[in-house]
Amino acid sequence: MEDVGSTLPRRQLGRYLREARSALGMSQEKVAKCADVSSSVFQRLERGVPTRLKVRDLQAICDVLEMPEGSTAAMVTLLQQSTEKSWWYEYGSLMPADFDVYIGLEAAARRVTTYQPALVPGLLQTAEYARTLIRAAKPTETISEHGRRAELRNKRQAIITRRHQPLQLEVLLHEAVLRSAVGGRQVMAAQLRHLAEIGKLSNVRVQVLPFSAGAPVGDPVGQFAILEFDHDPHGLPSGPPVVYLESFTGCMYLESDADVQRYDQVLEALRRESLDESASRVLLRQMMKEFAT
Repeated sequence: MEDVGSTLPRRQLGRYLREARSALGMSQEKVAKCADVSSSVFQRLERGVPTRLKVRDLQAICDVLEMPEGSTAAMVTLLQQSTEKSWWYEYGSLMPADFDVYIGLEAAARRVTTYQPALVPGLLQTAEYARTLIRAAKPTETISEHGRRAELRNKRQAIITRRHQPLQLEVLLHEAVLRSAVGGRQVMAAQLRHLAEIGKLSNVRVQVLPFSAGAPVGDPVGQFAILEFDHDPHGLPSGPPVVYLESFTGCMYLESDADVQRYDQVLEALRRESLDESASRVLLRQMMKEFAT
């Protein structure tokens, strides 16, 4: 009988193992033999298919693949959470805080649609805007560490401008995002200019939900993203859409049809009340000039 748990942790586990094996140039058979596990079990593991595997066997596989301790801990968590219907993990708890599962999903997605009520999403942040947020979130880290985090965050943006199959990105921003002076007036002016310009790309859509829209859904709506997938580089189905929810303490990934449909409905309600792309660009430029003066 098919496992009723979440497919997402299994898919991600398989993807990370496959990438690690490919980086070493090893065959599935060789990895399985060195880890003393069945070749068919390892093949199913890489494909994200439900399989019975003990933690110690997965740790042996990670050891063969020369994965660092933090990554191995993350792989074990993915295995353990694959039976959960909704996948949730807390920062700094079972999942290592520096192991960002969402970035892996984002890189594999064909389309990402996101609503942001408070901040510019990472894919559209300027370097200075990102540094401001990172300094606030990681006050005990050094300037060098802040710079490294900002650089990694900005490198993610290559998936928007790459030549081959750039990410289709739709962003709905609440007007509050435009009026919050993150980093000061100059940083915000540059950030708003970037949003106005990046929205001209054929694969990027930026719209603003104005204050005048009130509460289109009736209930408070936090930030969320809907990720849609095609096939991975190996031609394997990447899976159904995923709703990603992020809070201060952790993240949740929803996959059920009912959950995805609910967020699709929320998205449509927000779209209807948002300014169109042209009017949104006008507002962005207006706010940019206000911050620049």
